[in-house]
Amino acid sequence: MRPKERGDGGQRDRFKSRLDQIVNLNHALVKLSKAIDWGFLEQQLGAVYDDEPGRPPLPTRLMAGLAILKHMHNLSDEVLCERWVDNPYYQLFCGEEFFQHILPFDRSSLTRWRQRVGKDKLTALMQESLLASGYSGNPAVFSASA
Repeated sequence: MRPKERGDGGQRDRFKSRLDQIVNLNHALVKLSKAIDWGFLEQQLGAVYDDEPGRPPLPTRLMAGLAILKHMHNLSDEVLCERWVDNPYYQLFCGEEFFQHILPFDRSSLTRWRQRVGKDKLTALMQESLLASGYSGNPAVFSASA
């Protein structure tokens, strides 16, 4: 079963502010999130899932975004998860609409997702997505080891 990707749900909760309304839209992660071809990544990386019963997979943008952040900042899974909970820019980058106060997955999901996708495919797809979107930064940051 492919992951259900998040759509733009609009203002669903009157008492919550959308992340894109409370962060600096000129922040580097906001700009990078707009440059990445998330649809391409979702299509290519979502293909690694089988249509079998079981726990629904986590959104590809969340997992790919976490992989990008991990490599960009050379973080352990534990530190990455701690920063994700504290940092609205990390959450926006990973496709969240509203600020999340708890991690929406178990940390071991990161390892299982990387194993499922494979390091080489993940690196190649992220670099290709960045290049196809015209991002002028250095996509080589994604070649760090998992």
